[in-house]
Amino acid sequence: MTSIVQRSLGAAAVGFGILTVISGFSVLFGGAGVAALAGDVVTGVLWFNALSGFAYVLAGVCIYRDGPFARRLAIGLAVALALAFGALGWHILQGGAYEARTVAAMTVRLGFWAAIATYLHRQYRRG
Repeated sequence: MTSIVQRSLGAAAVGFGILTVISGFSVLFGGAGVAALAGDVVTGVLWFNALSGFAYVLAGVCIYRDGPFARRLAIGLAVALALAFGALGWHILQGGAYEARTVAAMTVRLGFWAAIATYLHRQYRRG
């Protein structure tokens, strides 16, 4: 039986994924005006985030429904985000242009998925 906490996390993940897809693709395909508002975009990180939004939705549905791959998806997303965040850090250390809000957004994304992965892993271990 799925707990109210787990259903809430799943619903939040779906919402977060939808917002991530919308925001990412609007910057990628929104034209010059949107690009100007976005500032110093790190293209690889932007593409990663936009595409990962679809994985957030899938993982959220899996979490909500207590699917067999929910924990693995959440852990995989947390690891992938950590790697993408590391790539962003490397880009910054090399003197590349970036926006502080990108660092903040990556921090929120990684924290969100790390918290969900931790929760699901603890639930799994309790068995």
